[in-house]
Amino acid sequence: MAEQMTIEIEGSRRAFSPGDTLSGRVTWTLERDPTDVELRLFWYTAGKGTQNVGIQNAIVFDNPTLRENRDFRMTLPNAPFSCSGSLVSIIWALELLIEPGGLTERVDITLAPGGHEVILTNTSS
Repeated sequence: MAEQMTIEIEGSRRAFSPGDTLSGRVTWTLERDPTDVELRLFWYTAGKGTQNVGIQNAIVFDNPTLRENRDFRMTLPNAPFSCSGSLVSIIWALELLIEPGGLTERVDITLAPGGHEVILTNTSS
């Protein structure tokens, strides 16, 4: 049996506005009993310079077993917005983490007004 993990977002959405409700289901099939299963909503920076990470929300699934489906629901924060620029980008994601073994599954999402990533432009001459 191969280990499998999935994150399904209700309506297959990937773009959200601040304050929206994000809901869905996580599923896992494992080869050994998990001790910890957690779903994290976080943002991280990518680009030049030091990478930063901020965990916004974490849902711990109590008493996990080898094979499960668990529903989740959370309210998205007001900031920071998903953005992309020549020097840095801010990316939001949901990540399912399972221990032991450090298993992870991740889905990137967009969090910005109207669900549209903010594009940073260089205005200096």
